[in-house]
Amino acid sequence: MSVNTDRHQTAAARYFEAWNATEPEALGKAVAEAWAPEGSYTDPLADVTGHAQIAAVIAAAHEQFPGFVFRPLGAVDGHHDTARFGWELVNEADGSAPVAGFDVVTLGEDGRILRVLGFLDRVPAGA
Repeated sequence: MSVNTDRHQTAAARYFEAWNATEPEALGKAVAEAWAPEGSYTDPLADVTGHAQIAAVIAAAHEQFPGFVFRPLGAVDGHHDTARFGWELVNEADGSAPVAGFDVVTLGEDGRILRVLGFLDRVPAGA
């Protein structure tokens, strides 16, 4: 049974704001607002901890996929300190979405992310 709260929605919104920030200053600020200082991000391609390393992973994604934005797929589902949500990476020019995944986040008491476990459901060949 899901007990989705504003806390889960807010955390997911901050998460997408960070993933969609492209300017270094905005990216640093968004990561700090979304993640706790000791926060981590782990997916099949990355395993990092701390704001600087998380920001570097996000910046690398934008370098690999310029002109793309991360968008939620479906609703945020959550209970206690855990939330999950799907996402896709969308080309703003043509609307194609070559990458999609699913993330599970653990939140701290202040609502910022302590840990992200990411799963890639759709990845283009050679990416």
